[in-house]
Amino acid sequence: MINLTITASHPVEKAPKADEGKMSEKLKKRITTTFKMHGFSLRSDACSLLVSQLMPVDEAEHDEWLEKVAEYVQKQSLVSPIVAKEHIELAIQDCIRSGPDETETVLNVINAFEVPRFVYNLERKKFLKINADSVHNAAPQLFDSPLAKANLFRDRYKLLLQRTQRHELFTPAILGTTTDDANRKFKLQPVEFLLSFSGRIAEVVVLGLLTQLREGRYYLEDPTGILQLDLSEARYHTGFHTENCFVLAEGSYEDKVFHVSGMGFPPPEPSSTSRAYFGNANSFGGPSQVSLKMSTELSKYEQENEDAVMVFLADIWLDNIKVMEKLRVLFAGYTDFPPIAFVFMGNFLSAQQGSSHVSVLKNGFKALAQLIVQFPELVERSRFIFIPGPFDPPSANILPRMSLPKVITEEFQQKVPLSIFTSNPCRIQYCTQEIVVIREDLVTKMCRNTIHFPTSGEIPDHFAKTLLCQAHLAPLPLSVCPVYWSFDRALYLYPLPDLVVTADQSSAFCTAYMDCQVMNPGSFPKNEFSFKVYIPSSRRVEDSQIPND
Repeated sequence: MINLTITASHPVEKAPKADEGKMSEKLKKRITTTFKMHGFSLRSDACSLLVSQLMPVDEAEHDEWLEKVAEYVQKQSLVSPIVAKEHIELAIQDCIRSGPDETETVLNVINAFEVPRFVYNLERKKFLKINADSVHNAAPQLFDSPLAKANLFRDRYKLLLQRTQRHELFTPAILGTTTDDANRKFKLQPVEFLLSFSGRIAEVVVLGLLTQLREGRYYLEDPTGILQLDLSEARYHTGFHTENCFVLAEGSYEDKVFHVSGMGFPPPEPSSTSRAYFGNANSFGGPSQVSLKMSTELSKYEQENEDAVMVFLADIWLDNIKVMEKLRVLFAGYTDFPPIAFVFMGNFLSAQQGSSHVSVLKNGFKALAQLIVQFPELVERSRFIFIPGPFDPPSANILPRMSLPKVITEEFQQKVPLSIFTSNPCRIQYCTQEIVVIREDLVTKMCRNTIHFPTSGEIPDHFAKTLLCQAHLAPLPLSVCPVYWSFDRALYLYPLPDLVVTADQSSAFCTAYMDCQVMNPGSFPKNEFSFKVYIPSSRRVEDSQIPND
C-alpha cells in the first residue's frame, strides 16, 4: 500500500493514549459531517484511513484538510455517492501534491476521437465521466451496434432536457408571487402525457425530435412516444428548423394531433452555468484532468501576450499555383511576428484526382513544406494545424473524419516538426480558451433542409443560434450529414466554447450569441484570398485579405 501522510503546518506533540479514543471518535463525527455536506457517505475503511492521516495534524487544521480532501473527491466524478478507501487515497495524493500542474498546457489540439465522454446523472444532477474500463462502458467503435444509433438521439435529448428544465421559463413559480405575461411560466410535458388524453388540451409545451415518418407529415418524438404535428399555423422562431433537430413546440392537442402555434429551440445557457454541472472535470479534452478555464497562470499568460494571434484559412489548394503564391505572401507577412498557429482546413486539392489523388496530395504537401522552411521563424515558433475537408482521404465523408494518413504527412512533419494533422472536427485549447473547428458545408445544408426558411434576419445569426441552441455542430438528418453513432459526442457544443469555426463554402461571416463567437473564414481561393485572424487576449476576430499584385 502507498504510504500517504499529510504534513501539518506546525509540529504537535502526540496526545496521551487516554485521550486518543475521544479524539478519534470526535474526528470521525467531523469527517462524516463534512462529507455529508458534500453529498457523500464514507465506507468504514475510508473513514478509518482519514482518521489515521489526520490524527497527527493540529486539530485547528482538520476542517481545512477535510475540505480539501472532499473537493478532490468531487473531482473524481464518482458514479455513486459512496466513497471507498481507494477514492480517499487518490484524493490525498492530489491534495498533498505540490508545484504547478504539468498538464496546464498553453496550446493543445484534441482529436475528435479522444474527446472525453460524459453522461448526465439524474440523481446527482451532475455530469459524470464515462471511463471505458468495463463491459458496460466499452470503448466506442466506428461501426457499433444499432443501439448506438438510438443512444445518439437519446443522449442529445437528455442533455437538452436538463438544460431546458432549469431555464427561468420552465422553473416553477415561487409560492405567493403573481405571474404576468412578462414573467410567464411554462411546464414541459412528455409526449405520453398528451397521448393519454382523449379530449382537448390547450397551451402545452413539448420538447422533442422533429421527424418526418411519412412523406410530407411531420412528427414530434421523445423517449415516451410520437405525436403527429399540424404545422399549418405555426410561427417559427429564429433559426433553421431541420429534421432531426430538437424543438420546443407550443400549441394544443386534439384528435391525436398536436396543433403547433409556435416552434422554437431549447434555450441555450452561458458556459459558466453549464460548467457548474461538470464540477472541476475537464469536459473539453486534453491531458489535464480538471478544467483549465479557471487557471490563473494560463489566464495571466493569455492576457500578457496581446500580440498572439491564430490564423484560420479554408480550402488550401496545394495544386493551385495562385494559392501557393499567396501563401508565400502570407508567411512573409507573419515572419516578424509568428502567430500561435496557422489552422489550415481542406480541401487540400482543387478537384478530385481519381486514383492519383494521394500521390498528387503528397506532392502538394512536399511543396508546402519546402515553402515553409524558407521562413525559419515560423518553423520554430508557430504550429501548423491541418484539418481534412470533405474530399480529402482516407475516410468516407462521415463525421468525425480521421486525420490525413501518415503516408501523405510523414515527410512534411519531418521538415516542419511543429505541424499537427488532426481530425475533422477538432478542438483547440489555448490557455483558458476553448475553440471548436469543423470543415463542413453546414450553412448550405441547413438552408436546403430547413422546413421553414427565415423571412427576416441575417443567415449567419440564424445559423449560429441553431448550433448553440442545439448544442451540436451538425443538427441535421443523418442521411444529409452522416455521423459515426458512437462518436456523436465529439460534435457537442456543451458547455459552450469561446469560439466555433465552421469553414463553409458560403460567404465569410462572424457573429456572436451567448458570449460564444461563431465564424466562417470562407474559401481562401474563392473569396479573393481572404481569411480570419483571432486575437485571444481580446477575444476579437479580424478580417484579413492578401491583396492582388
